[in-house]
Amino acid sequence: MTEPTPPQLEPMPDDWRRALAVVAHPDDLEYGCSAAIAQWTDEGRQVAYVLATRGEAGIDTLAPAECGPLREREQRASAAVVGVSEVEFLDHQDGVIEYGVALRRDIAAAVRRHRPELVITLNHRDTWGGVAWNTPDHVAVGRATLDAVGDAANRWIFPELTERGLEPWDGVRWVAVAGSSNATHAVDASAGMERAVRSLLEHRAYIEALTTEDPETYVRGFLTGFARSTGERFGGKPAVAFELFSR
Repeated sequence: MTEPTPPQLEPMPDDWRRALAVVAHPDDLEYGCSAAIAQWTDEGRQVAYVLATRGEAGIDTLAPAECGPLREREQRASAAVVGVSEVEFLDHQDGVIEYGVALRRDIAAAVRRHRPELVITLNHRDTWGGVAWNTPDHVAVGRATLDAVGDAANRWIFPELTERGLEPWDGVRWVAVAGSSNATHAVDASAGMERAVRSLLEHRAYIEALTTEDPETYVRGFLTGFARSTGERFGGKPAVAFELFSR
């Protein structure tokens, strides 16, 4: 039986000015999402990053106390390549992030601080397309981000945030999930791809621990191949896909 052709992806909304990206680790945004972010910042939009951890458990040959600061530096340099200057770390423990009230509170506080119209996060489902198991950190942070958007809007959830001067924010209009097998929308990656490649290459220590392949060959092949594949559902243009939830 012939598999049904997946529907074409719709363009992402463009009537917004501020976005907040919330993910678990350094490099999560660079594996496929940063070409869209480069395009958005070129258009004058503001994008801030919030990371639940510093990625301190991500390199087997480096102890966490050494790895965390290194990966933080790499992430800040990586963000700068695509025009992002605001990068925050919540200091949850890499590898064992727990979905729950504490994580929701921290992300809700970030939403109230940054007051975005668009929130971006990473695949919160158990698998990547049903073929590879997702990590508990990605699942926890993705789920908590979806929930924290609602928490941020309700003054009676986490009233301690209001006491700290973080007033409720009900201005989030969409949550966009990158890396989802249920993608609905996309952004043309043509203009941002070279910066996306350079942005991921800033995570050099992590990449060199991950693969024996030449870092640039590995990064360019991964990002351009994925964008071309996505573009088959976006008019043939290389693209970054999102599953978009409206509020």
